[in-house]
Formats: sequence, structure tokens, C-alpha cells
Amino acid sequence: MDIRQAQLATRSLDDTAGFWERLGCPVDRADGAVEVVVGSTRVLFRELPGMSGALHLAITIPAGTFDVAAEWIAGIATVLVDADGRDEFEGPPNWNSRSVYFEGPDQQLLELIERRDLAAGAGAARASAGGSTRPLPLVSVSEVGIAVPDVLGAVETLRRAGLKPYANPPGEGFAAVGDVDGLVILVSPERRWFPTADRLPSTAPVLLDVGLDTPVELAPGVLLR
Repeated sequence: MDIRQAQLATRSLDDTAGFWERLGCPVDRADGAVEVVVGSTRVLFRELPGMSGALHLAITIPAGTFDVAAEWIAGIATVLVDADGRDEFEGPPNWNSRSVYFEGPDQQLLELIERRDLAAGAGAARASAGGSTRPLPLVSVSEVGIAVPDVLGAVETLRRAGLKPYANPPGEGFAAVGDVDGLVILVSPERRWFPTADRLPSTAPVLLDVGLDTPVELAPGVLLR
């Protein structure tokens, strides 16, 4: 499941544009929105000053580049740690991944993730095709966090649309749906984002283009197509 485009909200277009420019991503400011190219994914931000909570996005990096990526992002953004002071994390069981989390604009909780099941060469090629110009390729936005009132109900809705839970059985408060290329991270509105546990998920509108034949609405303002 490739996340081709994500339409999201932000409290500040200026802060959002400036941050992604520092990451070396192509940024276009036009028509009251900011469009960011992250590897093969286009992310369109629209301003919503009254939005609540925090967005979570994960960005895939090519396999074999984790150490370089962790050092690179620490020079640009604030790396986030858990209660034990750890700043590098193995993924959940069966994910075969490793992550570093960092502070984005507007309380965004962002993540660089190395998915070892993806071939290193293929990841770098996809990043180049997406127009990346930075020394470290970013492959794509491969996770978007979405708060839904009924996680298991949303899982079943997506299952009927052809998208299956990833790696592990879904739970009442958390579920990953999709595959190694792209995941929707479904969480209950009261579940705080890992690893800091200091912010709740945003309930602002989300529109994802993942190549579905028929659009699916998971909650008011939350649409996958």
C-alpha cells in the first residue's frame, strides 16, 4: 500500500514549510496551502488554527542507512526519547524495523524508520524517483496516524476495502493496517503517541490517497481513497 498523497492540517503553514525545507524536501507554498514532497509521497498541509492534538508521520529510509539517518536528523531537529532516555527503538514484534523519533513543527511527532524487509536498492531508487535532493534519501511517508472512535471497527472497514492488519493482531487501542510500504496507524483518541507519551493524537481531518477502488470514511473528516 503506497501512500501517494496525504492531506493534513497544521496550525501554522509558515512553521510547517520552514521545517520541511530544513529537511531538504521540496516545498511549494500556494493557494493557502503548503505541499511537501517526501520521497514518493506528496503531503498537502492546510491551516487549521483550532486543531487539537498532534500528527504522527513515519518516513521510510533505505535499509542500511539507519546510523547515518539518526546522526543526520539529530543535527536538524530535536530527537525524542522515552521515559528511560532511549532514542533508538526496535519496531514491534514481526516488523523487522528500527526507528528514531523527532520533533516536527506544530507538535508533530515524526519518525524515521528503517524497514529491513525492503531492499536497500529499491528504497533508494524510489526516493530518487520522488525528487529527493538531500544526501540522505527519504523513500516515502509510510505511516500516518489516525485517531478513530472504534479501532477494531475501522480495521474491519479497511479489511472490506482490501487492506489487512499488518504483522500483529489489532487491539482496541492500536492497529496497523496495510503493508511494509504503507500503513495506516489507527489509535483511540485517548492513546498518547509513543515514545514521549506527552501528546494525544490529532482529530483534524485526514485524506489519504492509497489507491483504493472505492473511498472509505473511517470517521467524520477521515477519508481513504
